[in-house]
Amino acid sequence: MAGFKDLKGQGHAPTLFMAFMYFDMSFMVWTMLGPLSTEISEALALGGHIMSAGEKATLLSLPILSGAILRIVLGFGVDKIGAKMTALISQAIVIASLLAAYIMGDSITYNALLVVALGLGFAGASFAVALPQAGQWYPPKLQGVVLGIAGAGNIGVVIDFIFAPKIAEIWGWSSVFGVGAVMAIVTFVAYAFLAKDAPADVYTARPKKVKDYIKLLGDKDTWWFNLFYAVSFGGFVGFAGYMKVYLMNTYQADMSSFGVDVFNEHNVKVIAGYFGALCIFAGAVLRPVGGNTADKIGGVKSLYFFYGTVAVLVTLTATVKLPFFVAIFVLFLIMASLGMANGAVFQLVPQRFGKDIGIMTGLVGCAGGLGGTALIKTLGWSKGAFDGYTAGFLIFAGVVVIAIMGLSLVKKRWRTTWGVAAGGRI
Repeated sequence: MAGFKDLKGQGHAPTLFMAFMYFDMSFMVWTMLGPLSTEISEALALGGHIMSAGEKATLLSLPILSGAILRIVLGFGVDKIGAKMTALISQAIVIASLLAAYIMGDSITYNALLVVALGLGFAGASFAVALPQAGQWYPPKLQGVVLGIAGAGNIGVVIDFIFAPKIAEIWGWSSVFGVGAVMAIVTFVAYAFLAKDAPADVYTARPKKVKDYIKLLGDKDTWWFNLFYAVSFGGFVGFAGYMKVYLMNTYQADMSSFGVDVFNEHNVKVIAGYFGALCIFAGAVLRPVGGNTADKIGGVKSLYFFYGTVAVLVTLTATVKLPFFVAIFVLFLIMASLGMANGAVFQLVPQRFGKDIGIMTGLVGCAGGLGGTALIKTLGWSKGAFDGYTAGFLIFAGVVVIAIMGLSLVKKRWRTTWGVAAGGRI
């Protein structure tokens, strides 16, 4: 198995570093509305707009939705105009969105926030640019470690939950967008100077066409992988985006008491950010563990375990009012299991669609974003309709069970057909 030392003398280190920085910055911006949800809601209320549970869910889910769809759009951009130019155009739109939110500040309207949310979706689509750009420079035997480094940028969502509420407390919620814009501009400039597209003698482009996507959408295995990733990544990004809203609505008194006693911190919104970051951290860093587990025991068996754990714990959360610290521990395990399931899904995808991995990454990634959008909207609907989250959690648990049933339907066929020559454990 290739490691960091194998990268010496290979590829283009500045591009790999900037791909990580671009993805990290983008993932942080993409999920920025989640940890600021309470502060934004309060600001709009002062302006006379009381957000309903459904409106809040729509606002939080819109960057996830647009990011999912834009992954495919930016994938075409990488083929047509190159990864670097695609990234710079995308980053410019993100910077403009951040600056718009900062300049409007407390005078911003709900509809204007929706436009900003759409713009932030370009940050979520960075997955379709940063990973291919890094991978183009390196040989097949190093793709695992290279894409692991570039993809580690999803830790950006944890940074959001740690720092955004505190910055908002000190300088106001809109200042978080201002700080984000400054960081994005610095990243933009560094990327423009340091990142490079791989030359023709290193990488031969094979542009994707619409008919290529249509062909793969006609394969039933594509839809199974879409379902599996919609559950795992959709669950991870959906819970991450809605985490603070859920904690504030369910455990506000517990967090307030704990914050004063332990952190000498009176702002419960900041405490919610800390606990949200803890839970999200588990899913962000354990993805490689899931992939490694799948390598050892097989992707299907791994997903049985990860999905089964999620189904049980989500059902428990839905049906029992857990004590605060037990609830945090359960959420930690849920996010950890979803993160590892992400790694297990992508242990299987290259084995089944090795020749079409670029297109499949776009399709499956899009499905993951759509799954996250659906989860956030479901939780918002549940809160609005029943003043609680039981229905929302149970619906998600039901979808996880459907995914487990799907594994049972495909495992024998997979193992006796393409799995025979795949080269890895199925």
